[in-house]
Amino acid sequence: MKKIINFIDNLSGLSGWLAGIMTVVALVLVVAEIIWRTGFSSTLYISDEFAGYLMAMLTFCGLAYTLRERGHIRMMMLPHFLKGRVRIIFNMVCFVIGFIFCIALTWFTYVFFLDSYVSGSKSMHVSETYLAIPQFSMPLGAALMTLQFLAEFLKGVAMLRGGTEGLRIHEETDELGR
Repeated sequence: MKKIINFIDNLSGLSGWLAGIMTVVALVLVVAEIIWRTGFSSTLYISDEFAGYLMAMLTFCGLAYTLRERGHIRMMMLPHFLKGRVRIIFNMVCFVIGFIFCIALTWFTYVFFLDSYVSGSKSMHVSETYLAIPQFSMPLGAALMTLQFLAEFLKGVAMLRGGTEGLRIHEETDELGR
């Protein structure tokens, strides 16, 4: 079980790095557009379009990493009053609900991607980008988040058994900001 959890955590870490790289690429693209417009009174034509694609891609690729690091916004009023095993079980129930939601999200984003792939949809911009390329990140990121919900549930099982050695466990604190 620990190997599965660590494998999923590592996948989430890689997707976080990928999201970070996409952020840098988007930044470089926007800065290049600014320099090009200022220096040459022209445009690159693709910067807005590709920055938008990168924004959507990095959002989906960063979902699993953000869940692993406990970065998603959570309503902590009820868990604040729960302690010990009850809190772990409560979190596990929440992870099951998130897992079920993400299975549906993965399915619907896959159908969306598949439709663009099968129909050969292209963007209406100058680049005529095949929309399946940027849309592929949607089911990929949703699937990675689904796996991360599974890993978080399995971490809860490990915590109930008392065998968390070698696992990346982030405890919730009552302090603001983390």
